[in-house]
Amino acid sequence: MGNRKLVVGVLIGAIVGGAITLFDRETRNYSRMKLSNMKYSSQSVLKNPSEAVRNIRKTFDTFNQNFTSGVESTITALEQVETTLEKYTNRNGSNRIE
Repeated sequence: MGNRKLVVGVLIGAIVGGAITLFDRETRNYSRMKLSNMKYSSQSVLKNPSEAVRNIRKTFDTFNQNFTSGVESTITALEQVETTLEKYTNRNGSNRIE
């Protein structure tokens, strides 16, 4: 019961807040422009669904390549840190870093 009241309260707050922000002319114009762009984009997706899927796949592949590259760079950096720590501890003749 409490969760439902919370959700209803959040929704009412969002609606009231959204309505209040629309009193500003710049906000109305910005919202109108964004809705128009969204309408155009959704019409484009509906007319060419295969192109939309191809774009999503291409975006995902790019993200995957960038993520993999970042992980490899991180691993390389950690290996360099490990090598440096090993050199430092071996130079001091102990296994502890103080």
